[in-house]
Amino acid sequence: MPDDSDPTIPASALRRLTGLEPFPQPELIPIRTPVVLMHGFGVGASFRRGGHLHKEALHLRSRGVRAVAPNVSPYNTVRARTATWNDRLRRVLDETDADRLLLIAHSMGGLDARYLISALGWHEVVDVLVTIATPHRGSSVASLVLDQPELVRDWLADTADWVGTHILEDGSANLRQALTELTPEHMENTFNPEVPNHPDVDYWSYGCRAGKGTAIPIAPIFRYLNRYLYEEEGENDGIVSVESARWGDYQGTVDADHARQVGLSSGLAADFDSNAFYTTIVQNLADDGW
Repeated sequence: MPDDSDPTIPASALRRLTGLEPFPQPELIPIRTPVVLMHGFGVGASFRRGGHLHKEALHLRSRGVRAVAPNVSPYNTVRARTATWNDRLRRVLDETDADRLLLIAHSMGGLDARYLISALGWHEVVDVLVTIATPHRGSSVASLVLDQPELVRDWLADTADWVGTHILEDGSANLRQALTELTPEHMENTFNPEVPNHPDVDYWSYGCRAGKGTAIPIAPIFRYLNRYLYEEEGENDGIVSVESARWGDYQGTVDADHARQVGLSSGLAADFDSNAFYTTIVQNLADDGW
């Protein structure tokens, strides 16, 4: 076997050739508590992917994190979705033999999480809620859809309700009511007063931006909504404005449109590594002692 004194195959060249490292796996994240990734509205990122955040959960598992990304009905109200989340979270506790959870929630999933904590007693279990592009103050996009001609609204609602009811074994849907509850008026006048932050839980949030008003390319599917929302609320990711996403301890603004945040790319939007983003969030939680 050649060694460092063998001039024919230098040891450094051999190491480069084999690519071997003492610890080739990614570093473990020393976080004690299971992490639940909670998805938002719609099914665009679900088909043939295991769910909106399935890939990110598996990536976190490769870093030693007990990460889970369950699925609930994509087109229903917060209260309807949280009834299912309630069962999903209890199963996570049973399967991990844990008594605490950390929640990282994307978009509408953040509203679901807030309701679980404030109204359903999950403050006794959840230490931290991290929300990403969650419409804490509603989204004018919901108002825009509800303002469409009745024929368009009915077609959208019927299609979404059928998909939402059948995509999961325990699926259900109510698109019209869900959109109504996502409007700025409902969030400001009803949801937020009724669902305050719980003092026993830490709330972190991220806003996201792309398209108009930024130098960040946005997926073509969001361009019209992005321009509309910019005029109504300012910088946004095509669905939720940065201002609406601010809640609790604001962690910063991410350069990614709404689809890129869950790992979807049209090839025409800004490059963004969703695995790295969620890993950074969990690393920050670990660094904070969770």
